[in-house]
Amino acid sequence: MLVHFFYKRLQECKLWAENVPEQNNRQSNRPHASETSKRLLCELAGRDIHVWAVQLLAPDNVVERCCVILSPDEKARAERFVFRHHRRAYVLSRCILRALLGRYISLQAADIQFSYGSKGKPHLFGFNSRIRFNCSHSAGMVLYAITRHCDLGIDIEKIRPLQDMEEIAQRFFCPEEVSELLSFMPPEREAAFFRCWSRKEAYVKAIGDGLSIPLDSFRVTLAPGDPAGFVHLDNNRKLAREWTLHDTTAMDGYAAAIAYHDAPRPLRSAPVMTAAEVLALLENA
Repeated sequence: MLVHFFYKRLQECKLWAENVPEQNNRQSNRPHASETSKRLLCELAGRDIHVWAVQLLAPDNVVERCCVILSPDEKARAERFVFRHHRRAYVLSRCILRALLGRYISLQAADIQFSYGSKGKPHLFGFNSRIRFNCSHSAGMVLYAITRHCDLGIDIEKIRPLQDMEEIAQRFFCPEEVSELLSFMPPEREAAFFRCWSRKEAYVKAIGDGLSIPLDSFRVTLAPGDPAGFVHLDNNRKLAREWTLHDTTAMDGYAAAIAYHDAPRPLRSAPVMTAAEVLALLENA
């Protein structure tokens, strides 16, 4: 019950953080997609993990084209969003996911089908692929992680003021995490809180069991400068060493993490692009 309260409270805060003015036709001031991005599309080699960071910015005509690619259930879900900017973000993020996966498995984006685990984790359906993926979004940014032969979880959080941060931490974090968190001065405390949260949620998403895993049943590092990692999983330090946790900070002001049950894998990250830029890259590559 408390875990569900925590999740609901944090999601409410996430929606508040995402309630930003629409930037339908804003142009990025960055150069077009680099050769690094193009090389990532060529091959997902060995144990590599590819990370794509995308700002959900695109003109109306791009959003309209994305809607055509979505499945009927995705279109129905998009229509259920109350706010237009939430609907646009969903349409863009789902279309980019389809387009990315399509490039990796040589399938048209519109032809991709998903299946879902008992807790809602998506997987590729009806295609003999060893591709594994996960995605997360916060405050206009979305992260995609793609690899082979290894389930993984990714989470991104906008670092922001949270009025009842200490209360939430005391209820749901390990006592050691709470003590460490409260030892920081307020500006660093916010960053440490969201580092802790993103690392925990990445693990929960990698497991695929949703909120059935108590958040205080495992401990992560959260101090600035300390490598991302698990201290213990259900008080089992040996099991924690079987898992890998990476920070993957796409932009200033965000905390992000990737978790998976394997030895460390190489991370290859594309430069941050807008939705319009990455879709153009995928279409023309």
